[in-house]
Amino acid sequence: MRCCDVEALWDEMREGVEPQREHVLAHLQRCKTCQDLYEQFEGVAYCLSCLPVVEPPPNLVPRILDHIKTYRDRFKSSTPDSLARIASPLGKLIVAWRDTGITFLGIQRGEFEAERRSIERRLHRPVSMADPPQWVKDAVRQWFGTWRVDFRTIDVSKLTEFERLALGKAAEIPPGEVRSYSWIAREIGRPLAARAVGQAMARNPIALFLPCHRVVATNGRLHNYGYGLAVKARILQMEGYPPGAKAARRPQKV
Repeated sequence: MRCCDVEALWDEMREGVEPQREHVLAHLQRCKTCQDLYEQFEGVAYCLSCLPVVEPPPNLVPRILDHIKTYRDRFKSSTPDSLARIASPLGKLIVAWRDTGITFLGIQRGEFEAERRSIERRLHRPVSMADPPQWVKDAVRQWFGTWRVDFRTIDVSKLTEFERLALGKAAEIPPGEVRSYSWIAREIGRPLAARAVGQAMARNPIALFLPCHRVVATNGRLHNYGYGLAVKARILQMEGYPPGAKAARRPQKV
C-alpha cells in the first residue's frame, strides 16, 4: 500500500466509507514517512486530551436556536426553484431551475421524495414541481449531443468562489479526456488544495454539465463518484474515453 493509497482512504472516510483498518496499520508498519507523521499527530492528540473541558457560554444555546429559526423562516419565504424529471440516455434526470438558469442537475437514484428533500437541503431553498420549459429540455439535449455545457443556461451564483473555480476548470476538460484533482488544484492556483477540489467535485450541484466525472485520481483510477463508479465509467465511455483507460493511462497533464 502506497502513500497515495492511504490518501485515498482518507478521501473515502470523508465520503463516509469506512477504510479497512488492517490495511492502514500494515502501511504504517512499513512507511517511515507515515510513521513520522503519525507520531506528530499522536502527540497533538495527546496534548488535546490534556486540555480542560470548557463549558459553552450560557447564551450559546439561545443564539443557536435563533439562528435555526432565522434560517427556517428564510427557507420558507424563499421563492422555490422549479423541479422536473427529464428522460435521458442515462435514465431519469432531476433538474431544478430558476429564471437565471439551471441550479441543480442529477441522476435519479432512489425514491423521488427523498431526493427532492435532499435537493432542497443542497440549494438551501424549497423546490416546486413544474413542467420543464423548452430551454431546459434543449440544454439537456444539447449536452448529450455535444458533451459541452452552454454556461448561459446554468446558474452558479450560489457556489463559493473556490467551487466556481474548481468546477469551471473541470468544464474545460475536453470530452473523452480526464484530469486529476491535483491538476485542477494547480490550474486554479491552489496547488496544495487537491483534497478541497475533491470536496468541490463531491458537492457539485449541476452534475454532467459541470463534468466532475472527468476528474480522476492521480494514478488514473476513476476514484469516487456520487452516482457510482460504473456510471462514471459509462459517461466517460459515452464521451469517447477508451474503455479500460483508467488502468492503462495516467490522466493527461497540460
